[in-house]
This record gives sequence, C-alpha cells and structure tokens, in this order.
Amino acid sequence: MYSIGLDVSKSTINVYIPINELDIQISNDFKSLKSLYSKLKKYYKKEVSKLVFVYEPTGSYSVLLSRFCNKQLINCFIVNPKKSVNFSKAIGNRNKTDIDDARMLSQMIVTAKEQEIKVPVINKTVDEIKELISYYRFLIKEQQQNSNHLEAVSVKEGSTLVIKTIKQILASLKKKEQIVLLSIKKIIASDKKLYQSYLNIQTIKGIGEVSAIVLLHHFIKYPNTNQRQIVSLAGLDPVHKSSGTSIRGKAKISKAGCNICRSTLFMATIVAVQHNEELKTFYNRLKDNGKHTTVAQIAVMRKMVVLAHTLYKNNEVYDHNRFKQI
Repeated sequence: MYSIGLDVSKSTINVYIPINELDIQISNDFKSLKSLYSKLKKYYKKEVSKLVFVYEPTGSYSVLLSRFCNKQLINCFIVNPKKSVNFSKAIGNRNKTDIDDARMLSQMIVTAKEQEIKVPVINKTVDEIKELISYYRFLIKEQQQNSNHLEAVSVKEGSTLVIKTIKQILASLKKKEQIVLLSIKKIIASDKKLYQSYLNIQTIKGIGEVSAIVLLHHFIKYPNTNQRQIVSLAGLDPVHKSSGTSIRGKAKISKAGCNICRSTLFMATIVAVQHNEELKTFYNRLKDNGKHTTVAQIAVMRKMVVLAHTLYKNNEVYDHNRFKQI
C-alpha cells in the first residue's frame, strides 16, 4: 500500500505524496482532484491500484473527495479526528500546519485495520439527512438567539414592535423546524435499515423522536467508531486538568463534539431518570455516592449514547433485563 495524506479544508487540499516526498496544495474541486489522480498514476504507474487516500471527514468539505474516490474506486482510510490528534502527539509532532497534517495523515496508515481501508460508500439518503440536520441545527441556533433577544427586550418592557417582530420570527422558525423534522422522518422511513435503527434507538425510555434522529445522524456520521470514540465525538468525554501538586482542577466534559447531541440528550436525560428504571437506578446510585446532580446527569447522557450506539451497531432493541445492572 502507498498512503497519500490529504488535509482537507474549505477551498484547498494539502497533499503529501511519499514516493518523492512531495508536498502540494490543490483546490478542493473535482477538476483538481482529477488532475491530482492523473499525476499519481504517472508516479506510481502499475502500482496505482495500491494507493490509499488518508484523510479526516471534515464535514461538507470532504464530501467531494469521498465522491471522487467512490467514482474512481480509490481505497481510502478515513481517520477519526480524535484518533489523528492522539497519533500526532504520539509521534511527537509539535507543528500544526496543513503540510504537517497531510504528512501525519499519510503515516497513520500503520494504524488502519484491514476492514477500514475501502472505497467510500456514497449513500444519497445519508447525505440528505446530514444536510437537513445541519439546517435543523441552524434553525435551533436562530431560535435560541431570538429567544434571548426577546427576553432581554421584554424584561425591560422595551419596544412593542421589536417584541412583536421577534415573536413572529420565532413562530416562523418553529414552523420551519417542524417541516425539516418531518422531511427527515420521511427520508428515514424510506430506508428500511435506517428506519429500523431509528425505531431501535427509541426503545430506550427517555429517547424520543428528535433525540433518536440526532443520535442516528451522529452514528451515521462516524460509522467506524467504537463506544469510547462515539462518546468523545459527542463532546461528553471527561477532561482532567492537573499540574504538579498545586493544580487539581475538577474534571469537565470536553464539549469538543456535536453540541446538538448534548443539548438534545440533556432533555432526554431529564425524562430517562424519571421513567427508565435502569437509568434511574444508575442515576440515584451516583447521587447516593455523593456525585453532584450535573455530574450524575452527564454520566447518564454518556450511558444513553453508549446504549443507543450498541442498539444501532447490533440492530437490537432495548432489553431492560439485559441492562438491569448498568
């Protein structure tokens, strides 16, 4: 195998070609990718079939690259972002430039399992869900900003025109939110496998339709992750700060991942600790051991992600007897 490291950004892709230790930068468009592949064919000749493109899934920016590799049947190793950060630290890479990242990604081929090297699968249904979820997140953010503005104006009995206008905007945003959710549910229902996963996730008491959609999207977005990684990518992994004997900060969650997962799961947790006997027992046990309410709630959120991910991976429904000892 010959690993080509590609660091993908919005408008450019930095490429490292190890055969001649060449660092190049190309535009992130189909024409440039086609030109790059022609160049690689000249460099590797008969060995071109052994090429492996190594890159991170950088949201919408890497979609074009995945589609190109799918069309050209190029094997890829799509690296979990958290894994690449840890690998960079492990090899002592102190620099953080696009060139260095491309070189580091090329070296990451040594961490790839055989089943992780493959031609990207392009699923139009999954892509459409991702786009709608992205728009849903935008609508939620807009609602939150307008709600905050409305509260600020209302508390000081401000302009009635401003208050009326913001309320109209909020009503319009809420209507759009419902339309988007309905569209997502229709798409999920059209795919038998996705729909079954969607239903399986909802068998966990506390997880409703919106939470199931958000979690399903999260799992689809990172298909090759284990449980620890999927929790980390939701930003629910603990971060410890300590230095010497004087600094001993409390552990906090990283908040480095999907914020909509955290906000949605928080509401699901409030319901779960009241109506899901297993999660309620888990929560109460933490509280009895002296854990702060917030800490216990975050632990339940992590547990819900792990449980939902297990059901998603194994195509199972929630069995309260099996998870009684969680």
